[in-house]
Amino acid sequence: MHITISEMAWDDPVGVRLRRDQERETIERYGGDLEQGAKPSAEDTAVFLAAAESEGGEVVGCGALRRLDEHTFELKRMYVVPDRRGRGIGAALLHALEDAGRERGARRMRLETGVEQPEAMRLYERCGYSRIPLYGPYVGCAASVCYGIDLRSAPFPAPA
Repeated sequence: MHITISEMAWDDPVGVRLRRDQERETIERYGGDLEQGAKPSAEDTAVFLAAAESEGGEVVGCGALRRLDEHTFELKRMYVVPDRRGRGIGAALLHALEDAGRERGARRMRLETGVEQPEAMRLYERCGYSRIPLYGPYVGCAASVCYGIDLRSAPFPAPA
């Protein structure tokens, strides 16, 4: 299977739908909206990527980067539609976001996921991310798990 990753405008209707689906799934898993801090927006998102299973195919995943400081980006709104999970789309998106971060001067990536998302934790760990202390708006949130990676020592992904 060939996965195509492309940049998408934050307000593209397909991206809006995917982010809404991601939020709905999170609310269902946790029994409410657990958003800590400000929601990502067009103004604070450095890049928003979309994934399709083929060139010009249906977009089935997304992810974004938000700058935390000069050399650190936070992964936001990583999502793959449920019936397309387990096909490498999440890993492809993650590596494309890392590359986009490197292009923008990133040395580190951070992210927050939740204790009720073991599949997300497995993905991040398989891709070289390590658990880090809760940071920023996640400090004190029992439902949060944070991960990070040093992009200077992380291997570049093998070509697809």
